[in-house]
Amino acid sequence: MPVEDALSRILAHAETAVSPEHCPLIDALGRVLAVDLVAPLAVPGADNSAMDGFALRAAEAGSGPLPVSQRVPAGHRPTPLAPGSAARIFTGAVIPEGADAVVMQEDCDIEDDSVRVRGDVGVGQHIRKRGQDIHEGDTILTAGRRLRPQDLGLAASVGLSEVLVYRTLRVAILSTGDELVEPGRGVAAPGQLYNSNRFTLAGLLKSLGAEVIDGGIVRDDPAATTDALARAADAADLIITSGGVSVGEEDHVKAAVQSLGALDLWKLAIKPGKPLAFGRVGETPFLGLPGNPSSVFVTFCLVARPLLLALQGASDIAPVTARARAGFTVNRAGTRQEYLRATVTSDDGGMTVSAFSNQSSGVLSSVSRSNALAVIPPGTTVAEGDTVEVLLLDLLTG
Repeated sequence: MPVEDALSRILAHAETAVSPEHCPLIDALGRVLAVDLVAPLAVPGADNSAMDGFALRAAEAGSGPLPVSQRVPAGHRPTPLAPGSAARIFTGAVIPEGADAVVMQEDCDIEDDSVRVRGDVGVGQHIRKRGQDIHEGDTILTAGRRLRPQDLGLAASVGLSEVLVYRTLRVAILSTGDELVEPGRGVAAPGQLYNSNRFTLAGLLKSLGAEVIDGGIVRDDPAATTDALARAADAADLIITSGGVSVGEEDHVKAAVQSLGALDLWKLAIKPGKPLAFGRVGETPFLGLPGNPSSVFVTFCLVARPLLLALQGASDIAPVTARARAGFTVNRAGTRQEYLRATVTSDDGGMTVSAFSNQSSGVLSSVSRSNALAVIPPGTTVAEGDTVEVLLLDLLTG
């Protein structure tokens, strides 16, 4: 199945899996808003000065020296401005009633307790009006938004100290295969591999704000696989496995999922990552990723990431794409959509993307050394200098 069709089919089953809860704003980074945030007040709450200088009536600016009648620091309430006078004012301070302009101090001559203005002064000059940023009643952030640092600051600017967000998603990860050894728990013998997928998946999940439930290594045994999946379904909102969903005699995940629930999708027209399964174990969504390390990473970014965001209530789940000049060639058109591990560099002419030399699905170093995926549609060849679509990894792993 093509990637786009598979993703549409998966997301059609992806209802929000978690309930809302109140969260202190300081701890809400990466959480998904459950309701719109409406500003209870205007920002700024009063007309204020954009400069250090003098607040005055514009019509009086050229009438000669103006006595300085008050000093207005930020955070202090001024008194009404006496006619024919100026107020010494600082950036962010409230404009005194009666003043309609601010002249920056560099454009003033200070003479004892008076100030003389040089040049013309316009009404409203250097004044930030009340509500310039936010009006009372404005929706400042919408439900389904995954909160960024600047969003936390925006919520704080209207006086909010907590927000209603969806509960953290609990994701169980299981690694399948008798060949796997956990780092630090033994020496990998000939024919064995250290379990890198566990760490890749845990890192990707944590970058998306999920709580990881580590199900460990599941041996190539039908009963052990069924038992591990059943326990994961009881503990998690989503199950992700790596390996065990291909067609080999020792691949038991597919049959175990079918015995405990249902399998809705199997195999993608994608390279790397053809063996991919989606279904449910009981009522818990299940996603089976391939076993090869690069395939795990690519399929997580393309399929698992949008599914996770959707289950957390996020509305913006599509990856951000860019265009870049190809610094490589593809001479033979493939039958599956291919995602090349690649590096994007910028110059005066735009962006150039160079593909990693070894695209084997077992080469994890190609992921670590890349910052993008170059998208090669099926039936397509690429000449150096052609424009290709790229997905930037920093935008897919957080």
